[in-house]
Amino acid sequence: MTEPDAIRPVILVVDDNAENRALALATLEDDYRVVMAANGEEALRSVAAESPECVVLDVNMPGMNGFEVCAQIRALSGHEQTPVVFLTALRDVETFDAALRAGGDDFLTKPVRPTELVLRVQAALRVGRLNAANREYYELARRQRDDLMRLQLQKERLTAFVVHDLKNPVGVVDLHAQVLLRDKELSPRARASATAIREEVRSLLRLIMNLLDISKSEEGKLVPAVTELSFATLAAEVMETASVAARAKGVTLKSELGAASVRADPDLLRRVLENLLDNALRHAPEDSAITLSSSEREGQFEARIADEGGGVPAEMRERIFDPFVQVESTDRSVTRSGRGLGLAFCRLAVEAHGGRLWVEEGRPGAVFCMRLPHG
Repeated sequence: MTEPDAIRPVILVVDDNAENRALALATLEDDYRVVMAANGEEALRSVAAESPECVVLDVNMPGMNGFEVCAQIRALSGHEQTPVVFLTALRDVETFDAALRAGGDDFLTKPVRPTELVLRVQAALRVGRLNAANREYYELARRQRDDLMRLQLQKERLTAFVVHDLKNPVGVVDLHAQVLLRDKELSPRARASATAIREEVRSLLRLIMNLLDISKSEEGKLVPAVTELSFATLAAEVMETASVAARAKGVTLKSELGAASVRADPDLLRRVLENLLDNALRHAPEDSAITLSSSEREGQFEARIADEGGGVPAEMRERIFDPFVQVESTDRSVTRSGRGLGLAFCRLAVEAHGGRLWVEEGRPGAVFCMRLPHG
C-alpha cells in the first residue's frame, strides 16, 4: 500500500522539458512525493518550501543552468548535504567535472532509463541519511567511482576520435586500390597486391566500426534499425565478397541456406556475418570447407557457420566473445585468436536484436551459432 504523502520522501525534479518531468513523475511517484520545477527560480523556491531529500536536476535550462542552481542550493542553510543528481544529454569529461565542482552527487546521461533513475535516487537518499562516521567511507568510495567514470568518458572520447580520424584515410587507401584495379595494363602481380590491399582495408573498416558499435553498446545506444530481409540473399553477398580470400587460401565456401526471411538491421547483420566468416577463414586449414547453413529451431531462425580448424574448448566458449581473447585449441597444437573485437561485436549486435550467439564443437573445428527471433 502506498504510504501517505506526509511520510514519503520528497523528490524535487527540475527540468524545463515537460515530457522529461512527466517521465520522472511516472517513474518515481509510486514511492515518493514528487515536486516539479520548470526552471532554476522555481527550483530554489521549492527547495525552501518543501525541503526535498533529493534533487534531480537538469543541466541545460534557460536562464539559470543546473550548475548555478546546485551551487545556490548548497548555499541554503540546511541543504549543504542535500543529494543532487544531475541529468544531462552531454556525456563528456568537461560536463562531468563541472557537475562535481558544482556539488553534484551523481551524474545521469539522457535519455534516462526509468530503472536507472529509481536506483540512483534510492542511492542518493541512502547517502543523505549517512552519519558523519559513515560519510567518510562514502566520500572515499565516491572519489573512486568518480575516477572510474572520468576514465570511462575519456575512453569514449578517444574511441570517437579514433573512429572519426581513421575512417577517412582508410577509405582513401581503398579508393586508390580500386583505381589501380581499373588499369587494364596492370601486371598480375600488382593486381594481386591491389586486391590484397582491398581485402585488408575491408578488415580494418570492420574493426573500426566494431570499435564504434561496442562503444555504443556500452552506452546503451546500439539500437538496430530492423527491417524484413532475405537472410540467404544477404549471406550470398557476404560469401561472394569473401570468395577471393577463400580461393587464395584453398578453402571452399559452402551454402546450405533456406529461403527464410528475418527481421534485422541489414548493416549490423551483414557485419556480423562478415566477422564470423572472417574468423572461420583465419582458422580453416588449406583444402577444407566452411559451411553456412540455416534452419528453424524452437520457433526461431538459426544460422550456423562451421569451419574445420582448431576447436574451442568447452571452458573457453564464453570467453571467446570477450575482446582480445586467444584460445588454445582442443589438441593444444593450434591457437584460435581474434583480431580483437570481431566476436565481441558479433555477440553485442545479435543480443541487441534480442537474439543469441554461441559456439559449439564441430568435430573437427568450431560452429558459431546465431539465433534470431522472427518478431
